[in-house]
Amino acid sequence: MIDPDAFRAVLGRFASGVTVVTTRDAQGRDHGMTVSAFCSLSLAPPLVLVCIDRVASVYPVLAQAPYFAVNILSSGQEALSRRFAGQDPNRFEGVGFTRGQTGVALIDDVLAYVECRRVSEHEEGDHTIIVGGVEAAHARSLAPLLYYRGGYAQLER
Repeated sequence: MIDPDAFRAVLGRFASGVTVVTTRDAQGRDHGMTVSAFCSLSLAPPLVLVCIDRVASVYPVLAQAPYFAVNILSSGQEALSRRFAGQDPNRFEGVGFTRGQTGVALIDDVLAYVECRRVSEHEEGDHTIIVGGVEAAHARSLAPLLYYRGGYAQLER
């Protein structure tokens, strides 16, 4: 079995984009969390997946919500990523957003977003893989926010 620290060090060498996954609970309250484990799954039909630690504060809501959005952060949104990664219960306070067609929060000034209907979930290890069917999407011409070796990075071209 691989040493957990060695495994973490290897995975840290994989640069990833940074997202904030947003959803609403049954009472209409907004919830969101920073997620780096996000990827496309299928083009036909359009599917994405997010991997959520089952001890995450937003997990119980996200696991039950019929809809969620993946907000792909732009290079100037590091503070937003840190905010949604923390434990503040008022993560949306002062954050600009609009409502998508499914009612979830679409954060202002993101690089892109996908609005999804929850299709399925699969428990693996200490995470749950949530598969979303893409209902709407939009992209802008901005630079992405990246996460690499435990810190934020910028893409230089």
